[in-house]
Amino acid sequence: MKTIYDLAEEIRRCTACPLWKGRTLAVPGEGKGKIMFVGEAPTVEEDRQGLPFVGKSGKFLDEMLEIAGLKREDVFFTGIVKCHPPENRRPSIEEVKTCKEKWLEKQIEVLKPKLVVILGRVALKGLLGQGNLKEIHGNVITEKGLKFFIAYHPAEGMRFPVIKKKMEIDFKKVRKLI
Repeated sequence: MKTIYDLAEEIRRCTACPLWKGRTLAVPGEGKGKIMFVGEAPTVEEDRQGLPFVGKSGKFLDEMLEIAGLKREDVFFTGIVKCHPPENRRPSIEEVKTCKEKWLEKQIEVLKPKLVVILGRVALKGLLGQGNLKEIHGNVITEKGLKFFIAYHPAEGMRFPVIKKKMEIDFKKVRKLI
């Protein structure tokens, strides 16, 4: 069976969708532990460094992790899409589907997380195929033997104080789940 490091090397060489043409570095993910955080797609800075959640969203996410009683080194971070979409656009349905089937499902299989924290609408739709984030954030959905906790994306929490408050409440729930 492949390791998470084997998958990371394969992701770095991936050409399965058109996003590879514009990337600097693919962002396979980083970390360890039995809790996996899945965001949308790498930002420009993440594309430059090849690491997930390293910009402003990452700092904000660190604050949320603290509320949950977690440290960065306790969890695995990744995106549903591994390459930066041009002009910061949302990844297409096809790009999400390709990355999920080719990489994210394998990462989940290898890591066997106790909890997958879904960050934002794109990851929610990509992983569970449905769901209104406003209605189901802060809840756990069990599907295919996995527990998914639904949360807003850090970028939304940074922009909207009301979302930040909701995220703080939701991450307190994460603390109880672990």
